[in-house]
Amino acid sequence: MYLQRRNRILRQTPAIRAMVAETVLTPNDFIVPLFIDEGKGVETEIASMPGYFRRSLDGTVKEVKELWSLGIKCVLLFVKSKDELKDNTGKEAWNPDGLMQRSIKAIKDAVPDMVVMTDVALDPYSSYGHDGIVENGEIVNDATVEALIKMSLSHAEAGADWVAPSDMMDGRIGAIRQALEEHRFTKTGIMAYSAKYASCFYGPFRDALDSAPGFGDKKTYQMDPANRLEAVKEALMDVEEGADIVMVKPALPYLDIIREVKNNVHVPVSAYNISGEYALIKAAAKMGWINEEKAMMETLTSIKRAGADLIATYFAKDAAKLLNK
Repeated sequence: MYLQRRNRILRQTPAIRAMVAETVLTPNDFIVPLFIDEGKGVETEIASMPGYFRRSLDGTVKEVKELWSLGIKCVLLFVKSKDELKDNTGKEAWNPDGLMQRSIKAIKDAVPDMVVMTDVALDPYSSYGHDGIVENGEIVNDATVEALIKMSLSHAEAGADWVAPSDMMDGRIGAIRQALEEHRFTKTGIMAYSAKYASCFYGPFRDALDSAPGFGDKKTYQMDPANRLEAVKEALMDVEEGADIVMVKPALPYLDIIREVKNNVHVPVSAYNISGEYALIKAAAKMGWINEEKAMMETLTSIKRAGADLIATYFAKDAAKLLNK
């Protein structure tokens, strides 16, 4: 049989497939979320995220050193606030001696070149478990933005390289950028959670930080999963307001959104391969239904192929070890 073109020629061997691969993962692509708790010698496995831990600061520093040795360049910090420190103002979020602030300093002291990003949202500090200040049962926008400004400035003062507002309040990127400029934090980057959807896949994360909403849901500020063009609008607005990186969250159910955003902005795009996505693969692998390593790598490749320049993922450490072989 004569064929002018035989496409399988490009698939014949591992070497050929590697040569012509359109999407290539490296440890440089990963942002590692870290959950930090008070105390010393604390390492608590998160039941709904098998193999992932909430650690005290001493263990976190050790983990960061190992991540750096694997070629991973960036961590994203989340802290678990004590219940007695939670209120409706979120004031613990900008405590200069708070757990987040101490964590930033300790990590930068231990691994100065590690890029440290910090979560900016009030839910870990809120007695209501919401990302903003609550008034008469409503999550209010402008008062929340003022709190987020204080939080961001506190993180920058502690030495954070980037702040990552995940709250989805209107106007917070411009307000934070203005505050950083006015206080001469001109080297502090902003990674905006621009298209953060009201997803059912956040459950394990909320277990990790005990930050589930105490009433209602987050649909008045997080995005409707039915919407696509709204995500592009949000990303473009955040770039205009001063975001250096924009994020789509979650990743797997929103690969089309990652591509839409990538096609419309001229800044790096990140995607968050979130806790529920991680838990699905872990659960299926435990049952013997899928190969965990292959599912992990296929998932991460799909997110990058969709257009993500950076991927925040709980698989980062395991993926880096595979890629380094």
